[in-house]
Amino acid sequence: MNSKPSTTSIDTRLQQGCEELAAIVERLTPCQGVHQTPWPALSLFRADAPGVPTCAMYEPMLGMALQGAKQILLGQQPFVQQSLSYLVASVDVPVSSQVIRATAEEPCLCLTFRLDVQRIRELLPEASAAHAAPASAPGMALSPLDDGLLDPLLRLARLLDAPQDLAVLGPLIERELLYRLLTGAQGARLAQMATAGSQGHQVSRAIDWLRRHFHEPLRIDDLAARVNMSASSLHHHFRTITAMSPLQYQKQLRLHEARRLLLAADCDVATAAHRVGYESPSQFSREYSRQFGAPPLRDVARLRLADAGTAA
Repeated sequence: MNSKPSTTSIDTRLQQGCEELAAIVERLTPCQGVHQTPWPALSLFRADAPGVPTCAMYEPMLGMALQGAKQILLGQQPFVQQSLSYLVASVDVPVSSQVIRATAEEPCLCLTFRLDVQRIRELLPEASAAHAAPASAPGMALSPLDDGLLDPLLRLARLLDAPQDLAVLGPLIERELLYRLLTGAQGARLAQMATAGSQGHQVSRAIDWLRRHFHEPLRIDDLAARVNMSASSLHHHFRTITAMSPLQYQKQLRLHEARRLLLAADCDVATAAHRVGYESPSQFSREYSRQFGAPPLRDVARLRLADAGTAA
């Protein structure tokens, strides 16, 4: 008579899989920072020491910390990434990210898998979500890792050294990975964002418009009309999903883009402020300082020094 695997054997297999995946990530990340891989959707990260909070834009993605720990703040809501859990962002969200546990002997090792919303939409008829989601849910959540999700990630990582095999098997493994996500604990959240006509999908459309037009003046009534929502409904569901209002979200986009322009030495502070939609350079500098903890030039100099130290 066949018996089901015990909880202990499942936990052991899961731990062993995470350790193998961590070993692959450590081998492919010889220095600190983000490392791209031969599979474009998959990137790896390494940090050898705890860091300071860093502002970033998260696209729809699956994230895992295989060793060490990383804290993500969405608004005021903290999410701690560590072994045996996974994080999903279902929409583009501005976050604060900080490595909170890492040493040179046991670095923080993470992977990020970018999610293709169109491919998720194509899979919806074949993968009904296991649990009903509310009309709108926060755009980021943590769940316990399971063997069904870890297995395709591990097989994909094993293929990173075999480009010919990766080209053939990679698309099949990615499809399996998306299927596991859709039928797992966060499947309903992803399905709701990808389902045309849902409130989550309408907010996703509003976010997409803001990402492309963040430098333009924003009227909430006009944005709501674009996505077929009332202004009050858009404001409510937008805040539920992103932990901020549309206007706050637009400001985050502007400040992130200005920081990118300044880091690239593409322009001076006043020009960067104008390019991202600010009429007043002084207002831009005040809001930049509140967001990043220092005035623009001091912040950029600090980031360049940190990058130089990492490269060394």
